[in-house]
Amino acid sequence: MPKRPTRRRRITVVQPYVPHYRVPFFGRVRERLDAADCTLEVLHGPPPPSVAARRDAAPCAGAVQVPTRQLTAPGGRSLFWHQVWPRAIAADAVVLEQALHNLEAYWLLLRQRMQSAAGPAAPRIAFWGHGRTYTAETSRLQAVAKDAVTRRANWFFAYTERGAAHVAARGFPGDRITVLRNCVDTTELAEARGRADVPGTREHAEAAELRERHRLVAGRTALFVGGLDTPKRIGFLLECARRLGTALPGFRLLVAGDGADRELVAAAVGTDSPVVALGHRVARDVALLGAVSDVMLMPGRVGLCAVDSFALRTPILTTDWPWHAPEFEYLQDGRNAVVTRDDVAAYAAAVQALLTDRARLASLRLACREDAIDYTVDGMAARFCNGLLGMLERDA
Repeated sequence: MPKRPTRRRRITVVQPYVPHYRVPFFGRVRERLDAADCTLEVLHGPPPPSVAARRDAAPCAGAVQVPTRQLTAPGGRSLFWHQVWPRAIAADAVVLEQALHNLEAYWLLLRQRMQSAAGPAAPRIAFWGHGRTYTAETSRLQAVAKDAVTRRANWFFAYTERGAAHVAARGFPGDRITVLRNCVDTTELAEARGRADVPGTREHAEAAELRERHRLVAGRTALFVGGLDTPKRIGFLLECARRLGTALPGFRLLVAGDGADRELVAAAVGTDSPVVALGHRVARDVALLGAVSDVMLMPGRVGLCAVDSFALRTPILTTDWPWHAPEFEYLQDGRNAVVTRDDVAAYAAAVQALLTDRARLASLRLACREDAIDYTVDGMAARFCNGLLGMLERDA
């Protein structure tokens, strides 16, 4: 049995910013670390310009916003310097985003490498992230640099199995990799979604009111939930809705989200349009939208919405577009989702075919419900804490 430390250890996580979906995760991590005589601190900057329009930043217990500078590298690439000193160097372990644009990572890695044997110990460094770059095209030089920087860390927390396999194949020790199964807390979402099916509950009545207000027809309702920005391919989504509105009388697309492309959605709304713009929605409101919808349309980037679709029992239809996030791996074409070729006509046809095949839709929904139990924030937090404590014990 490992010896208990003589002092309370400090764990620091450095984030670009804290989106609302990460707050429950950090809460669970804090509880587990507290039981292990560790303190968690989250250092973060303001939302980067690329995601600020989503308006999803949230307060988090134990989180501290630090001054952040944005610099422009040759070629126009943005670099960020989060001023984490002196908090980070006083920690026992620092967990950093696996990204080349965060300059504090190089400083912390260099300090660890150059520490004097007689001087104060530098914190152990861990990265967490995708493992490889999924969501954008990168040069060979960038890929090699990312792998080289990653190998300097003491531990790696991979979002998914394939990300872990990539890092291990590039020389990172396999026994120092933890697979997190990245997800969000869907507890409230799943519970509210379940109550919406029970007559006499408040959620059941509100779901009925939603159907009446928006003239929703069973078997003809689709949902989009997420940021209204370029990676989600809002133009593609709206063109699909236009085609389905013509082909399927009564079809409606409920659009819940906000972002830089909100004007595209606003322009698509009209008397004869199937598009219903709902603005930003979270938690219980999303559960009700899932209860009145048959499918989730996500022709652009699939990420953590995969986990939401399982909790909502609302299968995703997406495309084989090459820039999905790691959580796309959770989808199984024909079992819990539908993946079409990246063509709007093919995509719209697949949506129409599924909405008119009740037995197939029911099978997909059942698989979503079954898979929801495999992706929980409690499980993710447990794996994260076990990895952290394993790193601290091994490198003590």
